[in-house]
Amino acid sequence: MEPVLHHVNDAVTVRSYLDGTEGRALADDVLDGLTRPFKELPPKHFYDARGAELFDRICDLPEYYPTRAERAILEARSDWIALQTGAAELVELGSGTAAKTRLLLRALHEAGTLRRYVPIDVTASMVRRTAEELVDELPGLRVHGIVGDFERHLAHVPQPDGPRIVAFLGGTIGNFTPGTRRSFLRRLRPLLGAEGTLLLGCDLVKDPGVLEAAYDDAAGVTAEFNRNVLHVVNRELGADFAPEAFEHVAFFDREHEWIEMRLRATRPMRVRVAALGLTVRFAAGEELRTEISAKFTRARLEGDLAAAGLHLTELLVDAEGFALVLAR
Repeated sequence: MEPVLHHVNDAVTVRSYLDGTEGRALADDVLDGLTRPFKELPPKHFYDARGAELFDRICDLPEYYPTRAERAILEARSDWIALQTGAAELVELGSGTAAKTRLLLRALHEAGTLRRYVPIDVTASMVRRTAEELVDELPGLRVHGIVGDFERHLAHVPQPDGPRIVAFLGGTIGNFTPGTRRSFLRRLRPLLGAEGTLLLGCDLVKDPGVLEAAYDDAAGVTAEFNRNVLHVVNRELGADFAPEAFEHVAFFDREHEWIEMRLRATRPMRVRVAALGLTVRFAAGEELRTEISAKFTRARLEGDLAAAGLHLTELLVDAEGFALVLAR
């Protein structure tokens, strides 16, 4: 498809590759997920405007350590990462407002190597606004923004202009099942070029009590975030879910070493999804899986990376057990 050009000046280009099929993707995921014997929905559908606001609140909760831990690593080690990689550009998947990545961008700028930032996000206004802020903050920086889904639009990332870092932060890699995770890492490998580095945010296996508290906070913000996926399906597909009739469930699966989030029906329900002509029944106590968040050991990381033709070069771990992985 021909991209939609949102904004151009001497320093900023933003191109959109969203083609109007995003609603179809939701419909396909709902039809597939709600007709399985064990119902599930993918976590990417949490993030409408309300979901994004709720997740921002989660990141500030005392129980939810990943965001502050990842930021602490970047505060402490961005200068070192800049020195080690000599990166001329940074490609970021799911860039948002580049809140944490600015630390690394500044370090690369101060090192004198940074030339280009390539943010990928589904929200055009956010990509554009962040790009304009960054070129003001970092003289000489060029931004090539991509409005798209990082699972669908990686082919539109420009060819490397020197050594690059491809950053996938926040522990989002843990939302993929193991086979899909390795497949996705294989798709990232060509983006690195000959001299590139993958920078991956990963949560590590730790005390299950700490993990479960991070996904089931005392204030109930994560519960509202979890139920938000039902609000999205109601609004976009004309469904009649009663979100308040589903309770939030989060637990650490010790066999798979991942957190699962689910929604549990508190009573028997018949749900109609008008846009799909679909009727779904829930028994009392029946659960709908909405997210997995895999936790990693060094051995698991090395195995996943090796399956993608990558090798782990550094593992930078915070005191709270979150890690930044550098791989080549």
